[in-house]
Amino acid sequence: MAAHLNDYLNKEFGIESQDIRTYSPLTLAYIGDAIFDVIVRSILVNKGNTAVNKLHQRASSVVKAQSQAAFVKVLMDDFTEAEADYYRRGRNSKPHTKAKNATTMDYLEATGFEAVIGFLYLSDNMDRACELIKLGIERLGLDILK
Repeated sequence: MAAHLNDYLNKEFGIESQDIRTYSPLTLAYIGDAIFDVIVRSILVNKGNTAVNKLHQRASSVVKAQSQAAFVKVLMDDFTEAEADYYRRGRNSKPHTKAKNATTMDYLEATGFEAVIGFLYLSDNMDRACELIKLGIERLGLDILK
């Protein structure tokens, strides 16, 4: 069985695992943003060799705050109680940065979505993270899977 990436990294770098409940929603969103980006980029790259600028355009159209807010709208009813709680905590957090190309509400909803993905990653539930992302891609009709 393959090691979970986070567990592997902790072992390789001598880091003691932390209780996920001690993380702030913004910390979960920070790692969740990166994990979401890696999943989207992996989907695109694994579909075959493509010009990097085209890969970047496609990935950027999915990982931007406006798109992440759209993911929340189509996935909210599918969130478990714990996922909905992490979403609310992320959405209601007070980020120290401002949205560049998104409304404040989209940015906060995106932060909530990222917090859910971060929670799932750190709790060794990448199957669920991928399930939600795939469901969101399908429901939004994004061409990333084509």
